[in-house]
Amino acid sequence: MAGQGLAAGSAREVAALFADASPEEVETLAARYRDDPRKQVQKALATAVRRAAKEQAERDRVMGMYELQRTLAGGGVAIGVDEVGRGAIAGPLTVGAVVLPDEPIIWGINDSKQLTPARREALAGRIAEVAIAIGIAHIEPASIDAVGMATALRMAMAQAIAECGIEPDAVLIDGNPVHVHPKERTVVKGDASIACIAAASIVAKVTRDELMVAMDEEYPGYHLAECKGYGSAEHIEAIRAKGLSPIHRVSFCGNFLETPRLF
Repeated sequence: MAGQGLAAGSAREVAALFADASPEEVETLAARYRDDPRKQVQKALATAVRRAAKEQAERDRVMGMYELQRTLAGGGVAIGVDEVGRGAIAGPLTVGAVVLPDEPIIWGINDSKQLTPARREALAGRIAEVAIAIGIAHIEPASIDAVGMATALRMAMAQAIAECGIEPDAVLIDGNPVHVHPKERTVVKGDASIACIAAASIVAKVTRDELMVAMDEEYPGYHLAECKGYGSAEHIEAIRAKGLSPIHRVSFCGNFLETPRLF
């Protein structure tokens, strides 16, 4: 590639070189063709420079997530923990716990809420291939109603951490203190800044979404495949028309029915 980049070439050939170049190669090519008078070359150069800057920023972002993970764990083993479904009115509370190695880097990893469904699923597959350990825990609606969300969250996190089967140097949790592990360290917006927490958020989200799609078939009419158990307008209207199903959190639905009915 580098040798090709130093060739004079036609404007079309040079533009093709820019299109295929890595960020490092773009820098070399830009130095070679910065003063080239051909419009096609200058347009390709400008496009490539913008693309390379974006790609480098993304690399730096992900590398920073791994670096913060290492720092908080003191260079040791970190279990990243995150939950999904806390604010839903139907379905389980789901917690993911993930241990990632320093290498290979999972490029593109991010807070699950910042990713498209297709991207989340692809990254979940990559996490499953790369992770040292993965733990998943679900707390069902009846248990949430019985013990409350704070206790349910601690139960789910404890189960997911234990399922990893690893003694960590740090347990890194997104959000505020949970008091679930003696080596717990909480980081607000940790799912967007720490690699193993982001991985846990992706695994938890993909796992729970699949459950809610399956529950939509078992309990049709509540739009669960679309809303994933959250309080969308269609979901709330269905509750008012049909009553509550066994997977609804009764304690969360008091505003939707005067007298909650269970099917």
